[in-house]
This record gives sequence, C-alpha cells and structure tokens, in this order.
Amino acid sequence: MNITTEPAEERWHDLQDPGAYEWWYFDIEDPQSGVSIVVIWFAGFPFSPSYQEHYERWQRNGAGGSDGAPAPLDYAGFSFQLYEQGRETINFIREGRRGLFESSRTAVGAAFEKSRFTYDALRDEYRLSIDFDFPARQKSVQAELLFSACRTVDYRRRDGNNEGAVPCHQWLLRVPRAEVSGRVEVSDARPGVASRRIEVRADGYHDHNLGTMPMQEYISRWYWGRAFSERVDVIYYVIFFRNPAFKPLTLLMLGDNLRGGTVVRDGAGFSESRFTRGFFAPPHGRELRITDGDVAITIDQQRVLDAGPFYLRFSSSISLELDGERIDGLGGISEFLSPVRLESRFMRFFTRSRVWRDGEESAMYRRYNFIKDRLDWFKR
Repeated sequence: MNITTEPAEERWHDLQDPGAYEWWYFDIEDPQSGVSIVVIWFAGFPFSPSYQEHYERWQRNGAGGSDGAPAPLDYAGFSFQLYEQGRETINFIREGRRGLFESSRTAVGAAFEKSRFTYDALRDEYRLSIDFDFPARQKSVQAELLFSACRTVDYRRRDGNNEGAVPCHQWLLRVPRAEVSGRVEVSDARPGVASRRIEVRADGYHDHNLGTMPMQEYISRWYWGRAFSERVDVIYYVIFFRNPAFKPLTLLMLGDNLRGGTVVRDGAGFSESRFTRGFFAPPHGRELRITDGDVAITIDQQRVLDAGPFYLRFSSSISLELDGERIDGLGGISEFLSPVRLESRFMRFFTRSRVWRDGEESAMYRRYNFIKDRLDWFKR
C-alpha cells in the first residue's frame, strides 16, 4: 500500500484495469449538534456485487467471455450518509454505467449525476454540491458544503512488500483536517413530514484511495480512523494483507495544535481486543491499541453508525498518551473493512439491498428500503 500526500495525486487517474477502483472520501462531524456526514464519489465501485460478478466471469472465461473485461467506469458510484445523534437518517448508495460519472485528468473534481465536487487550489478549498432524489425512501437531498483545509502534511511511503513488486494500491491523505461550513436540506414526500434544513459548522476530513485490482485480492482487513481536539488531531491507518508473508502496515499521525507540527510513526505496534462479530458484521476488534515508544493511543469503537456484510463505521472515543501526558475524550469516526467478504456470493445478496444500480430492478433493494422507511416513520 503506497501512502502519499502529493496534491498532484488528487486528480482522477482514469484506471482501466479490470477490477480497478478509485474513490474520493469526505467526512464531516459536529459533536455539538450530533450531526455526521460521509460523502464518497467512486470511479469503479469496489463494493459492487455487479462489478465483482463481472470480474469473476472475466477471470473464468478470459477473452472468450461474452461480456469481456469489466471497465471501472461501468461501475461508477456515489454515496451519501447522514447520521444524527448516532442514528442513520439517510443512507444513499447509487451505482451506474459510464456517462453518469465525470472527471478530468487535469483538474481536481468529480461528478456523479447532479452531485459533484470541485477544488480551488489558490484557497485550498473543496466545494461539494449535492443533489439527488431517493425515491425508495421518499426523500430528496440538496446540500452545499465548503471544505477549507486548515492542516496539511508532507509524507510519502512506498509499498515495500515483495521488494516493491506488488499491485498499486494507494492512500492519498489530502486534508487531515478542514473547517466545513454550509447547509443540508432534506425534503420528504410523505404527507405531514416537513422539509428540514441543517446548518453545518463542523470539522472535516478528506482522503482519496485507488487500486489497480480488486482490493480483496491484496488486502485482508483494514482499520482506519480519525479524531480531532483542541490539543491534538489523530489519524491512524492499519492494513493486513492477504499474503501472510507481507508485513502489516501501521501508521499513526498526530497533529499538535498547541506547538504546531505533525508527528508520524509508521513502525508502530498494533493490537486488537474485545473481538465481536454478527451476521452483517465481519469479525473485528472493538478496542484497538497502537504504540510506538513514548506514543500510544487506545481506540474504543463505541457506537456502530453503519454496518454492511464487509464493513463497519463507528463513532469512536480515543485516548492518547504523548510525552508522559494522557489526553482523554477525543471523539471521531472510525471504520473497519474486511474486503475478503466481498468474495461471498451469499453476502452479495444482502449488499444488493443497499445499492441502487441504474437501469436494474431489485426486489431486495425495494423491500429493504420499504422496511427502513417504515421504521423511520415509527421513530418520528
């Protein structure tokens, strides 16, 4: 796994390899209001059951297959999640063929249907313009969000496994922390349910991931998280590889908000405990610990915000030990991903219930969202 902060890597790479993926991730968190938002654009949706099945057919049949190699842009996508007080309000995932996605090799930005983001290099700002209908939940969402970077970092690391002779998978840490302002408007078509406007004044984070092959062929599990505070900002990144001979990657990044500067530890030790699992939750540790000399952090993955057959998103609490000082009460977002579960045909049946694929009808998708819509109604 390559790690970089190089701004030029933010541009769309237009990957053509079968199974390749690329995504731009933004998250927002306001502890005061209890609002959290996650927005992602995909050029090659790596979690798509349709993409996985096409890839497997191509692997089986080779060039003689009836539908050829899968092209990443035939499986582009967009997702928007809104959480309030630790509860899901909107969970929208849309996937479609080429023509719905737009980007450029020369300018930073991407669009899927009417939702897009652009970048102003002079101001170091990202503008997110969100506009989509969610008929399965009888909702529509419009949002304008401005990400203004308030911290950047300079760091690069090449994948040293197999002496560097490995497929390209890359994590671009573009904005470790941003000030975010804007608004989100949620309209509801159900009788008696008023539209809502959410004013956003919050902290944000942005990164960019890509790979030239399906991630489950190289990565077995993946922990990531970040937390902000007045004293220090924390980002951690832990990856285990399918090949047991490959050394796991552990990275810990601390942004000192009092003295300035950033500490990067990329040889830290990692441990996990309080293991749990569920039907829709891959086995994972709920408590993580990363240590390196005078630095140690403990991550308590407290509340599940979102769960799928292959991933979990948490609201987490982090405690930090730094230079003999203990700092408690850091709150943030963390995630766990088990890409190998993408290979399960059984689990793909349930993943389809979450993804609205353009041009295809899905009884599972309609039924899942009907149930969720009824549950939301009763909670009001």
